Amino acid sequence: MFVAILVTTMTQPDPILPNFNGACIRGIMPALLAPRRSAWPEWFPDLARNPRAIVVLVLDGLGWEQLQSRRSIAQTLAALSAVPITSVAPSTTATALTSITTGLTPGEHGIVGYRAELGGRVVNMLRWRDDTGDVQRTHVPRTIQPFAPFLGEQVPVITKAEFARTGFTEAHLRGGRLMGWRLPSNIPTLVREAIDAGDRVVYAYYDGIDHVAHERGFGPFYDAELRTADRLVADVIDALPDGCSLLVTADHGQVQVDSPAIALESEVQRLIRGQSGEGRFRWLHTAPAQVDDLQRVCTDLYGDRAWVVTRRQAIDQGWFGPVVSPPVAARFGDVALVPFEAVTFDDPADSGSFPMICRHGSLTSAEMLVPLLAANR
Repeated sequence: MFVAILVTTMTQPDPILPNFNGACIRGIMPALLAPRRSAWPEWFPDLARNPRAIVVLVLDGLGWEQLQSRRSIAQTLAALSAVPITSVAPSTTATALTSITTGLTPGEHGIVGYRAELGGRVVNMLRWRDDTGDVQRTHVPRTIQPFAPFLGEQVPVITKAEFARTGFTEAHLRGGRLMGWRLPSNIPTLVREAIDAGDRVVYAYYDGIDHVAHERGFGPFYDAELRTADRLVADVIDALPDGCSLLVTADHGQVQVDSPAIALESEVQRLIRGQSGEGRFRWLHTAPAQVDDLQRVCTDLYGDRAWVVTRRQAIDQGWFGPVVSPPVAARFGDVALVPFEAVTFDDPADSGSFPMICRHGSLTSAEMLVPLLAANR
């Protein structure tokens, strides 16, 4: 239960916090790669007890609620054994994928958002860049995220070929055997190659749903992409040899934001030195003596649309896991604006090639709940 220290008496919904000790994306790989496995976790869907191989396919951006409302156009996915599980906080790709591959909480692995402050500069963690360019030399990925993905095993990684030399790939996939795909149709064939080579766990990633949602929102383009992803899942199942299993999950869900991004009021601007995070988990950075004033002002202005919490409150309430080391905590801002309404907060330094329609990052059920689906051959 979330209990925030707020200066108003307004009623707010409770956030969906990560279920780090139970049904959460961070628990998938530890369960599959455990050296001594007597049974699957009780929250797993119906998975074969001793499959010859297990494929984990991550469909970036496929939330549980979005899938449930479109079961009729995703018939393969709808027919699979399924349970909802939680993402992590923030519910964003860089943080969530790192929790999937390492089995760790954000407070442990340290990839704490889409944009995070590292050494006094805000770094885009997906692109591993700041406003000066690539930062792999100054912010070495395996130093920023020091834990071995896949519990140290050399798991085959089926992802976009162009991701091979990126800083984020080094941070969350290093040690894996990269099997790059150029087109989605390559994925089922690569899955079969990995299993035929004797691998018992295979990791695969597809990002189409997330891209279409960001650019087009929910509607005919999203539905068409979901049908495409559904066919991809069917093709992967067809490619599995007998005795193998498939787990399908996602890193986060989505919320459609139809209104323009909220520009911070002048009284907020005067209190901050910068921003990080993203529109639906916006960190504000200020001086230590101004944290309380900043929280009060933001609560008065935005408390009807967002949870307004300090770094200390979010850490104490377990948003990022039971343990957050001081170096990791230093990557957060001082006060967070985390919307529960369908809004986003603007940062002029955080812009892309097109306005995003669907967004994620916050702790609403639409963003935090993702599917865990199972198919057995």
